[in-house]
Amino acid sequence: MSKIKTQVVIGSGAGYSGDRIEPAEELVKSGKLDYIGFECLAERTIALAQLKKLKDPQAGYDPLLVERMERILPLCREKGVKLITNMGAANPKAALEKTLEIARKHNLKGLKIAAVIGDDVSKQVADINPLLLETGKPLLESIPEFVSANVYLGVESILPALQAGADVVITGRVADPALFLAPLVHEFGWVMNDWNLLGKGTVVGHLLECAGQITGGYYAEPGKKNVPNLARLGFPMAEVSADGNAVITKLSTEGGKVDLSTCKEQLLYELHNPSAYLTPDVTADFSGVRFEQSGIDRVQVTGGKGTQRPDQLKVCIGYHGGYIGEGSIGYAGPGSKKRARLAAEIVKERLSLVGVRFSEIRFDLLGVDSLHRAASPGDEFEPYEVIMRVAAKTDSLKVAQQIGNEVETLYTNGPAGGGGAVKGTREIVAVASTLIPREMVTPVIIVTEVD
Repeated sequence: MSKIKTQVVIGSGAGYSGDRIEPAEELVKSGKLDYIGFECLAERTIALAQLKKLKDPQAGYDPLLVERMERILPLCREKGVKLITNMGAANPKAALEKTLEIARKHNLKGLKIAAVIGDDVSKQVADINPLLLETGKPLLESIPEFVSANVYLGVESILPALQAGADVVITGRVADPALFLAPLVHEFGWVMNDWNLLGKGTVVGHLLECAGQITGGYYAEPGKKNVPNLARLGFPMAEVSADGNAVITKLSTEGGKVDLSTCKEQLLYELHNPSAYLTPDVTADFSGVRFEQSGIDRVQVTGGKGTQRPDQLKVCIGYHGGYIGEGSIGYAGPGSKKRARLAAEIVKERLSLVGVRFSEIRFDLLGVDSLHRAASPGDEFEPYEVIMRVAAKTDSLKVAQQIGNEVETLYTNGPAGGGGAVKGTREIVAVASTLIPREMVTPVIIVTEVD
């Protein structure tokens, strides 16, 4: 048995699928890390990945997996850093095979790569037909055909891979904090019913999971919350002790900042009940968390707690929700807002005349009322330039295409000065949620060594 550590340093390499890669490279090069986690899944991300897998059985993993592994794997091997990621998305096994191919290309002999599968619970939910959390109705009554059903796995799905000596662990849908909690449980020898330690580790994972948000990225607001050198924003790392307390910090050579405000904002991110943050591993209690500035870009985190984990696991259901058809056109100069409103009225009447059927539609003047709608400034606000956008939800791709076509015809048939018309369609992948008993889920670990 390996010696239990007294401190583990974990870096955050990504906060979403399309995140920057350079900050992760810098962390691995200079952060003296033990682990780096790449959190790359959102609710719709995995449903979209399932659609790709249906078309190609070797697809369905994160679009940036290849580039990330090409750039990060050799560095991790050189620095002795282990990598945990949910970039497997809908196809962790194919992601493992692709990562193995990259590792062989770089001659990383002896590297152990693991995949965690078993989060696809389509059969289980079809069998038991659970109630949807959003409607209270049975799943198959509301969504007879669904694209995906992925359960949020926890630490216990990752631990066997780490215990087998894996240097790289690739998962599908796991709870975001679990990517960072798993190495703490493994390295410190925490038991899976020490709820307070698991609660503390979940606080750390929650603070790290969005990468640059906690180093000032999403936090920044010029003149109010200034953040230095955002173009070179550094990603965070946590120095975690065996008692679960931690210091959140970043590389001094990178942009951004870590202070009490950035940490507080991230702690509250996507948080419903601070006293009962439900995860597969623990019901975490964030209400007693305390932050203390202990140096430049260094914040001490204490006070996390936890209680027993839920008996059920959350499942994210992805399903086909129709199509969006949209079009936009711009107007500038005096009277631009009036011309844009006239353009919207013309399109509205045209859609009625040609018999376009839709379930939802909205007309926006971007820069005027597209975000706050009725609460936006009234007619006294006169912008110099406006973009009129219309978007509608339909059941037919052909009908969706007509939305943008009608906007494009405004070039010669609408108000004066219209330009820059853009049109497009896209398929909607909608999501819903349900719960299933955890005993219905059996993760499987595949470990392969580079020869």
